[in-house]
Amino acid sequence: MLKSDLINILVVKRGVTQKQAELTIETIFESMKDALCKGENIEIRGLGAFHVKHYEGYQGRNPKTGEVIPVRPKRGILFRTGKELRDRVNHPDDEPGAVPSAAAPTESSPGSGGAQ
Repeated sequence: MLKSDLINILVVKRGVTQKQAELTIETIFESMKDALCKGENIEIRGLGAFHVKHYEGYQGRNPKTGEVIPVRPKRGILFRTGKELRDRVNHPDDEPGAVPSAAAPTESSPGSGGAQ
């Protein structure tokens, strides 16, 4: 899904104009970027959480020459899915009593004992 798809969904489902939808999506994403740049974490219930992880500096090595190279401290962004999303992704066709195909019992005659 692209940002333009999100904009189109807003236009269709909420009946806003294309310009209003673009502004709304841009505002949300800019706010998220600003918060992450400030080192803040973002939690969206039902979706997941973005965490800013701080990495310490260390002494790296050039694999070609073996030269020691200092690596500066840096920050990275981690995303952890929420339980609700993880469950929906793993069981997209949740129906009561449905058994996921990977966990479906195999048919074997009792007492066959495997190979004959």
